[in-house]
Parts: sequence; structure tokens; C-alpha cells
Amino acid sequence: MAVFYNQATISYNGNITGSNIITGEIVEVLSLSKSAVTDTYTDGSSIVYTISIVNTGSEDISELTVTDDLGSYSFTPGGETPGTPVTLTPLTYDAGSAVLYVNGVQKPVQAGAAGGTLTISGITVPAEGSAVIIYTAKANSFAPLGENAVITNTASLTGARIPETVSDSAQVTHDSTPDLAISKSLTPSTVSGNGEVTYTFLIQNYGSSPVTASDPTEFRDVFDPVLSISEVTFNDTPLAQGTGYTYSIADGVFTSTPGTITVPAAEYSQDPDSGAWSVRPGTSTLIITGTLVSG
Repeated sequence: MAVFYNQATISYNGNITGSNIITGEIVEVLSLSKSAVTDTYTDGSSIVYTISIVNTGSEDISELTVTDDLGSYSFTPGGETPGTPVTLTPLTYDAGSAVLYVNGVQKPVQAGAAGGTLTISGITVPAEGSAVIIYTAKANSFAPLGENAVITNTASLTGARIPETVSDSAQVTHDSTPDLAISKSLTPSTVSGNGEVTYTFLIQNYGSSPVTASDPTEFRDVFDPVLSISEVTFNDTPLAQGTGYTYSIADGVFTSTPGTITVPAAEYSQDPDSGAWSVRPGTSTLIITGTLVSG
């Protein structure tokens, strides 16, 4: 709310007299609030945002424009030899995703992103009514990664009948939970009946938190053809049947025991020149060697 002051003067024959000072207040009839549907993000994930505009006045207000900075932040490239600061935008607007509802009824929307700013124009909010904008943006390579990383983006409302810009921000935090992926390889890929093979499982963690022995993590595979296991190692440490894993040669079901599978946290870094973020996943390796049981 803006406060203004005013004083009048009158002069006669060189004598100036001032009036009393009056105080006025401009009451804002438009308010804006911004929120994210989810409060966390991961590398490349989509985030749904809502922007709500409320008009408490007795007249319709038209030709309003909302601008959203898509989380833009300042970055100084150059590492030990800093360069000129640049603006990086960690969110990419999903073109065509914006929808506009006025008093609950969907209306045409004029939305587009350029230069790191999402602009939504031509909005009319009826008297004692509301408008809601919903859009989706994706975390790109400039989205900060790692523990305590956040994206804060701000939406601002402007218009000819708005004395001051109305703004609000929403913050999302990088998801710190483990994010696992697994790949499997076979050596050799061609083997005779009852030959020896080695299965190698690469388990990767893209999350900023490690997988620890207390986490409810289980590895499971069903070998077909059935394998007569001769050796199992996890990160080069031998595992014993019964303590490190269970295995049924009758049906080929292999399962790790609780606390066996652990995976380090990922490591994140920001390129000192481009500002792009990259991830090096934490890695663990499970190797199972045995002889194929055919027939």
C-alpha cells in the first residue's frame, strides 16, 4: 500500500503560508500469489506453478501483464579470473503449457518466453473476482544441484491502473533423496552349455544423499538359465550366501540381504565458465560369477 502526502501554500505580498499536511493512502485492490505444486525438483524434472490474482475492487481491471523470471540468477564466469556477470535461467518454460482461468472459467491466454522471462499478457480480472494461471517449466542445465540447492522464481503483475508492481516468489528445493539406476552386463556374451559366466551390475546414485545400510534397499534378479554361483562380490568385497545374499538354485532367484547394498551420494559441480551444472553419480558394483545349469 502506498502512502502519499500533500501540502498547499498561499502567498500574499511576499508572505507565504503553508496549509496543514494531509496524508492519504492508496489501497491495493489487486493481490498476487505464486506457488509450486511440488516443493522439490530433480535434474530435468518438470515443475507446475500457479499464479493467483485477486481483485477486491468494484471494477474490472484489464490489460494486465504477468512476467515471471523463471528463477534467473546472476553468475560470474571465469573461476579464479572473474569475468562480467551474466544471468542464468534455470527453468525452461514448456511452450503451450500456460492456461488461464477467470472466475473458474478457462480463457484464451497470451503467453511466451524470451530472454529468460515468461510473459503472460492481456489479462482481465473482474470486480471481486480472480484469475489463475497454471504453467509448467523444466529444470535445465543451469538449475542448481546438490544439498541445499534451490530455485527461487518471482512473478510480477503490472498494468496501467496499478500504481506499484505486485510480486510474489515461489521456492523449490533440489530433491536430496537417493535416485538409483542400474545396468547389467554379461561376460562372455556367447557361452557353451554349462559354461562359466559373469554378471556385472552397476548401481548408480544420482541423488545427493547416500544409500546406507539402514535404508530399505534390495537387489533382486532371477537367473534364467539357472546359475550355479561360485563367487559374489560387492565393491570388491566377497559376499557369503545367507549373510550377504540368498539364492535358490531351484528357481534362480537371487536377493540381497538387508543392509548389503550401499551406494555413495552423487557429486555435483558447476562449470566455472558456462555455469552449467553436471552430476557424477555415486557408484557401486555387484559381480556374480557362476556356471550355467542347462537342461
